[in-house]
Amino acid sequence: MSKLSNLTLANVVDSMFCTVITNENANILYISQNYCDILGVTKEEIEGKHVSEIIPTSRIPIVAHTKQAEIGYLFELANGQNTVCNRIPIWDGDVFKGVISNAAIANVTEVEALNRKIDKLRKENLKYKNVIQSIKTQSFNEIIGNSQAMQQIKNTISSVANTNMTVLITGETGTGKEVFANAIHNLSNRYNHKFVKINCAAIPKDLLESELFGYEGGAFSGANKNGKPGKFELANHGSLLLDEIGEMPMQLQSKLLRVLQEKEMERIGGVKPIKLNMRIICNTNQNIEGLIAQGLFRRDLYYRINVMEINIPPLRERKEDIEPLCAYLIEKINNKYGFSVTGLTDEVFSQFIDYDWEGNVRELEHVLERACLATISGEIKLENIGFFMKRSNQFSQEYNDPAEAEEAKTLQDVKYKAEKEKIIKTLKSVNGNKALAARILEIDRKALYNKLKKYEL
Repeated sequence: MSKLSNLTLANVVDSMFCTVITNENANILYISQNYCDILGVTKEEIEGKHVSEIIPTSRIPIVAHTKQAEIGYLFELANGQNTVCNRIPIWDGDVFKGVISNAAIANVTEVEALNRKIDKLRKENLKYKNVIQSIKTQSFNEIIGNSQAMQQIKNTISSVANTNMTVLITGETGTGKEVFANAIHNLSNRYNHKFVKINCAAIPKDLLESELFGYEGGAFSGANKNGKPGKFELANHGSLLLDEIGEMPMQLQSKLLRVLQEKEMERIGGVKPIKLNMRIICNTNQNIEGLIAQGLFRRDLYYRINVMEINIPPLRERKEDIEPLCAYLIEKINNKYGFSVTGLTDEVFSQFIDYDWEGNVRELEHVLERACLATISGEIKLENIGFFMKRSNQFSQEYNDPAEAEEAKTLQDVKYKAEKEKIIKTLKSVNGNKALAARILEIDRKALYNKLKKYEL
C-alpha cells in the first residue's frame, strides 16, 4: 500500500478520532491530526515508522499477524483517556494490505454513565417483573383447594390463560367464579392491559347496549356531547368479563355475536368500525342450554362463548377444600379487622363438614366473618357459632321448648330427608352399585361417599 495522496480521502480520515492506518507490516502510513496532538508528535515524525515505536501498547501488529478484526476493544490513550477501538484488516481482493484502527467511542466516561443508567433501568425492569409475577402468583393462590377437581381446574387455567380462547365459567352462586376469571387474565399475556368487568344482570337492559358499545356525541337525548367509550373499547388489548351472561337480552346477543365474529364494533350513532383485540371471559350460574330450549339464548352465541368451559363444583361436592378455605378466609378476615383468630376447634370443623353450604364459598366467608367477630382472638368455638348451629338445625335437639325447637327447623331438614331417601332408593335400584348410583344421581363417587358417611348409610 502506497502513502495516501488523495486529499479528499486524507481529509475524511483526518476527521476521524484517533485513527491510524498501517501497511501489512504494521508501519504507519497515516495518522489523524487529533491522535498526533494526543501523542505530542507531528505526522512527518512518525509516518513510515513501526506502530509499536510510537504506540507501544498498540495491538495493530497482532491484527496484522492474525488478519482478524478486533471490534470494541477497550484502549487507554497516551493522555490517560479510555476509549473503545476497532482494528480492521484492509484487503484488496484476496491480498492483505494493512490495518485501520480508530476509536469507535471517544468518551468512555459517558459510556460508563450510560451503562449505569441502563443497569438501573434493568434493575427497575426486574423489580417490575417481580411485582407482576407476584400479582400473577397471588391471583393463582387465591384459587383455594386441594381437591382433585380444583387441581384439574388450576391445570386447565394454566393451559388456557395464554391463548385467546373465549372462556365460559359456570357454577352455582357463591362458588367464586370471578376469582377464576381474575386468574385467567392475570396469568395471560394481557396481564399488563385492562381487565374490564360488567355485570349483565345489574344494568337495566335499555342501558346495557350503551355500556358495552359506547356512543358518539349526540347519539341520543341526554348523551354526553363528547361521546363515551364502551366496555369493549376500554378492554381493547386486555380482557372483558361478561358476568351473568345468561341475562343478556336477545338483541344484544346478536350484536355480541358479531363482535366475536368480526372482531370489530361501532359505537351507538357511529359509522366508523373500531377494531378490537381482546379476550372475552363469561360467567354464569344459569343453565345456558336450558335457556336455549326456552328461546332465551342464542345457540350460535353459546357455541362462540363456550370454546372452553370451566365448571366450578359446589362446595358440598369438594368438602376436602373446606379446611384450606377456612385458613385462607380467617387470615383475610384477621387482616381486614385486626383480629387474631387462629382457627377452628375440631367440633366447629365437624359442623362445617356436615353442612351442605348452599351458598358455597360466599356463605362460608360470611359465616366465618360473623364467627370471627364473636371470637376476636383464639380458636372459634361452638359457642361462637350459635347463629350457624341454628341455621344448620344442629341446635334443635338442645331446645327444651318444643315451640322453639320447631322454630329452629329450616328448609334444610326437608332437604336432608329428601336427599337421604333419594340416595337409599337409588342404591336399592342398582343393588348397591355405588359407581352406578353416583352416575344416576349426577354426582361424583367421592361426593356420594361423603353423603353416605353424612347420613350413616
